[in-house]
Amino acid sequence: MSVDLYTRPDDLLQHLIRFESTNPPGKEGDCIHFIDDLLHEAGIETTILAKDSNRPNIIARLKGNGNAAPLLLYGHVDVVPVTGQRWTHPPFSAEIHDGYIWGRGTLDMKGAVTMMLCAFIQAHVEQWALPGDVILCIVSDEEVGGIYGARFLVEEHAHLFDGVRYALGEFGGFTSFLGGKRFYPIMVTEKQCCGIRATLRGASGHGSNPIRGGAMAKAARMLAALDQKHLPVHITEPIKLMIDAYSAALVDTVGPFLQLLLDPAQTDAIIEGMGDQGRVFYPLLHNTVSPNIIRGGDAMNVIPPEVTVDFDVRILPGLTLEDFMEELRTLVGDEPELEITYFDAGSSRVDMGMFDLLGTILCEANPEAIPTPLVLPAVTDGRFFARLGIQTYGFTPMQLAEDFNFGDTIHAADERIPVGAVGFGARMIGEVLRRFS
Repeated sequence: MSVDLYTRPDDLLQHLIRFESTNPPGKEGDCIHFIDDLLHEAGIETTILAKDSNRPNIIARLKGNGNAAPLLLYGHVDVVPVTGQRWTHPPFSAEIHDGYIWGRGTLDMKGAVTMMLCAFIQAHVEQWALPGDVILCIVSDEEVGGIYGARFLVEEHAHLFDGVRYALGEFGGFTSFLGGKRFYPIMVTEKQCCGIRATLRGASGHGSNPIRGGAMAKAARMLAALDQKHLPVHITEPIKLMIDAYSAALVDTVGPFLQLLLDPAQTDAIIEGMGDQGRVFYPLLHNTVSPNIIRGGDAMNVIPPEVTVDFDVRILPGLTLEDFMEELRTLVGDEPELEITYFDAGSSRVDMGMFDLLGTILCEANPEAIPTPLVLPAVTDGRFFARLGIQTYGFTPMQLAEDFNFGDTIHAADERIPVGAVGFGARMIGEVLRRFS
């Protein structure tokens, strides 16, 4: 391995992409050990921790001068499968075409891991005067629950993160265009994730003699209610910060229209009037339920006595599981039996103490930049670190073309990142490391 690989971010990203660390089943070991070798060659001590030896995590720490609390950088090397997708270029070859590096994980999130590695190693090699300690944590298993990754570290090795107040993770700091202006959304919080199983029961019998009002019919009515009705609108403080920031920047164009989203009496009508763009705002103003798995029946000629539906539930930050269950019960009625299969609570607060620094760094690199808070409708490993009181900022800066749709490219066929984008991100993260006091 070339000792100066960290100075060539695009080359380093290509190396990481070529490790097929698909989860499931989770084959992150070779990639983690490659990173371990890279850090050791730069003279950085590391610790490998694992719940399963085939799915390790790596921790490294640089000493600072003690003027600031430790700063955490974290990312994951597992990637989602490519099964059934048709790619223009092989997903694990990391080929360069048309100004992009193509491959699974370029955006989510080996590109961001590359940024962090380059900045971290450079800080060590060049002996930067760091305001406080910097902890690098590269994990497995983010895409399927974090059981072998961040969750394991938080539950079993929390002392490694003592004193940490702020962290940089996924996603944010990438260019987003609206109303002719260049925004850089920085993630400040995310929704909470929950699994719920609804069970409907009814009479069983021979398939030749249909039964009205059985389990299937009850499930159909429940699904129709979820499809046709809305859960209540919630104007939480993080989303208010986000919409206020966009509205202020676009005050001469669509800003007043966006501000109407914060009026619960008008929210749903405004979202509907926005067409496809409304899909961006809907999950940020509602708890959501997505019925994704249905089970019922074992034989073609037997009417099933039971149907189950598994819901993917996302709850707004600051709201409780009890709040949501009351909303759901109001929508679907008393008949479904509702079982909570898992629940990962997120942070109930947002600490904006580091936001201005991150925004300033982006504006220095691009005077047209408009930093805005971002609420993520999905979840990241940030929910686990939040248990330790750590505020995560999604800060993986990338300069993207206006016609590049970041959200539609993640997890999709032809995931790719512009050549040079990870180098830009590494420089931005490097500035944070120099100045995070």
